[in-house]
Amino acid sequence: MSEAEVQSDTGIGAPVRRREDVRFITGAGNYTDDINQPGQLYGVFCRSPHARARINAIDTSEALAVEGVVGVLTGADMVADGLGDLPCGWLVKSKDGSDMNSSPHPPMAATVANYVGEPYALVVAESTYAARQAAELVMPDFDELNAVVDLGEAPHSEQIYEGIEQNLAYEWALGDEDATRMAFARAAHVTSIDLTNNRLIPNAMEPRACLGAYDAASGEYTLYTTSQNPHLERLVLSAFVQVAPEHKLRIIAPDVGGGFGSKIFIYAEETAVIWAAGKVKRPIKWVADRSESFLSDAHGRDHITHAELALDDNGRFTGLKVRTTANLGAYLSTFGSSVPTYLYGTLLAGQYKTPNIYVEVQGVYTNTAPVDAYRGAGRPEATYVVERIVEQAARELGKDPADLRRMNMIQPEDFPYETPVALVYDTGNYEASLDRALELIDYDGFEARQARAAEDKKRRGIGFACYIEACGLAPSKLAIELGAGVGLYESGEIRINPTGSVSVFTGSHSHGQGHETTFAQVVSDKLGIPYEDIEIIHGDTGRMEFALGTYGSRSLAVGGSALVEAAGKIIEKGKKIAAHMMEADAENVDFDNGQFVLQDSNQALSIQEVAFASYVPADYPEDLEPGLTAKTFYDPKNFTYPAGTHIAEVEVDIETGVTTLVNFVAVDDFGHIVNPLIVHGQVHGGVAQGVGQAMLEHGIYDEYGQLQTGSMMDYCLPRADDLPDFDIDTTVTPCTHNPLGVKGCGEAGAIGSPAAVINAITHALGNKDISMPATPEKVWRAIQGE
Repeated sequence: MSEAEVQSDTGIGAPVRRREDVRFITGAGNYTDDINQPGQLYGVFCRSPHARARINAIDTSEALAVEGVVGVLTGADMVADGLGDLPCGWLVKSKDGSDMNSSPHPPMAATVANYVGEPYALVVAESTYAARQAAELVMPDFDELNAVVDLGEAPHSEQIYEGIEQNLAYEWALGDEDATRMAFARAAHVTSIDLTNNRLIPNAMEPRACLGAYDAASGEYTLYTTSQNPHLERLVLSAFVQVAPEHKLRIIAPDVGGGFGSKIFIYAEETAVIWAAGKVKRPIKWVADRSESFLSDAHGRDHITHAELALDDNGRFTGLKVRTTANLGAYLSTFGSSVPTYLYGTLLAGQYKTPNIYVEVQGVYTNTAPVDAYRGAGRPEATYVVERIVEQAARELGKDPADLRRMNMIQPEDFPYETPVALVYDTGNYEASLDRALELIDYDGFEARQARAAEDKKRRGIGFACYIEACGLAPSKLAIELGAGVGLYESGEIRINPTGSVSVFTGSHSHGQGHETTFAQVVSDKLGIPYEDIEIIHGDTGRMEFALGTYGSRSLAVGGSALVEAAGKIIEKGKKIAAHMMEADAENVDFDNGQFVLQDSNQALSIQEVAFASYVPADYPEDLEPGLTAKTFYDPKNFTYPAGTHIAEVEVDIETGVTTLVNFVAVDDFGHIVNPLIVHGQVHGGVAQGVGQAMLEHGIYDEYGQLQTGSMMDYCLPRADDLPDFDIDTTVTPCTHNPLGVKGCGEAGAIGSPAAVINAITHALGNKDISMPATPEKVWRAIQGE
């Protein structure tokens, strides 16, 4: 399809180029650091150099003497002002029914610092230079304490928090333990595996930033910040931290340069900045440098797991047991408790009809940065467990890994399918994705390629991952019953202006997903209004209804569905107005492609004509209010369940251990697709991040809690030359319970790819085990038999 053809069709299903990219690639984006206010000050945080230390006192006298310094505010000052802790938004119960053990989480450390990089003071000055100079002169008196760093040893180490024994936030369980035990007692074969899911550091292109302002005349606060869900930020800062009343606090998240989950959470820095702005009565800006981001952004993953899979004589799965220890870091972050529990354990059925599953998770505190959702959030960890142990079972049984998966897959006629771990899959055709992936990778030709590689002294391997994920977290009632602190609906509003242009307000937030394009496509398609006449507005609590933002691949399935329902309300009202204008009954008016058509006549009115009339009371039904606008809160009935097959093919240089990813195929079922161009981009980005986890990335702390991978020199991100051209395709089974039939695509690439890549590498190594990331040194040592 030519570029002209791409842009001529802008409805649902058209590969429209992202309209927002023009401003991004020309430097016209409006990011938080681009926003300035008169009289603005600059903030620099003082951070703990110790992983665990008692704060005896903080001497700020020398810092305050620096020219241009306006103030030095500490954690103790926040306590004195009566500010509350940063809350965790999901209450998880242990398997004995007790509530999780929540540690106090002050916005800035007041008495004890619990990880390297935790802020304990904020220096505010006329310039960044002066603030940095002064920050170096702040003199804390620390008593360094023993740090708990090793995840495996944390339950047996010194107690970090008084009253929290074994450093356990919770011991959570899901599934039928007795039935699973019986399945293993009857098993013909049991495969066991020990796995590590490495800690990741998000590294969004734009570091976190904020600008806090206080208007003394009105008592109103405004916080510009790099947030994925500004309404949740406002709720927490008003109701829990109590910086300001909710009606006096406005949160604006302008253009945001990537998030990957790390900008969902409520952080110490924006909390301290907006509070400090009220204290000094002047705007304050803070922008993280990359080193701060490494230390203080919420990290991801970090699990150690033992899993066992039971199979019968025919190779059918009969039981799965999983025990995981999950690192929560020093504090429970906003959604940190839910990631290794409800977003992980519920996905351990995968695509398979395993009748008995039991999982236990220990959530453990350590003196490291808090751990929370990172692209996929629990789903990549679950897929890694399931797909690594299935691959291992196939090798132990001498079965083709594709065949073993196929014989255990849930079939189309099985839907809706209730898993043993609390989910009900509504629809799917997993074999279709597997078959298409095998075709694209040329599976039949793999042995020939493997032989040619051997001639060049390289080992070639192929690995599979048949993943499933749960997206669009829902419904609210169920989520709240399971411990969520808020509902999981989304809001949407459509306003057709008198001249026929459209303003769309969505609670979903775009930070790379392309909402300004896809949401406009949806509204254009439903209302028959030109795509170019539709504006998408998001990210400002002062302009739209309360909403829950963007995470968990929920934007289109939940936010887009809200807009579809709002469009339906507009059409119904428009029919009444059009009927009045054509002197007919509303039930005799149809709507099609932007036209209100009177049945059995040649009369028709465009939606623009009806919109104009709606604002002119002289020609308007008496029982209707003026205007053509509608808003909706959409609460899904279920999760959506994207699924697919990823296949990786690698070559390993046996002399150096260098592994090259030579082929990668991803075939995904995302339901109906609104914009295939954007979907492919999302899959490409997700796969790149998954490959990074599998082969390159690892956040490492030493025994003292010092981050050893605190810069791009030590933390290796994937580059373009680390990746092949991906072969991407889709199959379609529409979601059965949302009006668009969509499922979500933003995280799939990061969910399926790590297991596929590691399975390919272990295949190339003759089934020698290797942990992520599979660095050249690890691979070389495995080849040498170490």
